[in-house]
Amino acid sequence: MLSFSADCLILQPMTDEIRLKESYTLAKCCSPSPEDKIVGYFSHDNYLKVHRHDCGNLKKAEPARLVALSWDDILEGASFTPGPDYHKLDATDFAVLQHHLDYGIDYSLMVAKALAIPRQDAFERHKRLKDQGLLKRVEPRIVQYRKGIVDNKWIKHRNHTYYDLTEKGKAYLEYHQIHSG
Repeated sequence: MLSFSADCLILQPMTDEIRLKESYTLAKCCSPSPEDKIVGYFSHDNYLKVHRHDCGNLKKAEPARLVALSWDDILEGASFTPGPDYHKLDATDFAVLQHHLDYGIDYSLMVAKALAIPRQDAFERHKRLKDQGLLKRVEPRIVQYRKGIVDNKWIKHRNHTYYDLTEKGKAYLEYHQIHSG
């Protein structure tokens, strides 16, 4: 079932229809469909708006707010069972993942401070979690700074290595929360 927001179409969860992952919306201006090549636009309302790659409105967009997407990145999956690497994670790994879920894009020094862990531990965990596909390195662009801490503050990527939670990381964290007690 489709519903309308101010400037986007939002696919609502239905069993027989395509569902988008959280924080993605389809742009109303070009109405992308699964056979189209797509591009994401980071909007000021914390959504990644999905446009056809040839949408005329993207010509006016700030290039730093655009991100390459594929339908596999944004379509909601059915059920989830973690891989064997799930059992290699400890409580601190899940705390790092939770930090990124709660606060969004951040870098190792801030995560170390927030979780009261040694800096080197935070650097090593970020690298390992990235290698496992649970976090991704954020490419230099404009980023929303410290989600939930400073509302609507967008900054140019600094000289730190920023990380963000991947869909796999969200799925592992959700699975952990459901199955850990």
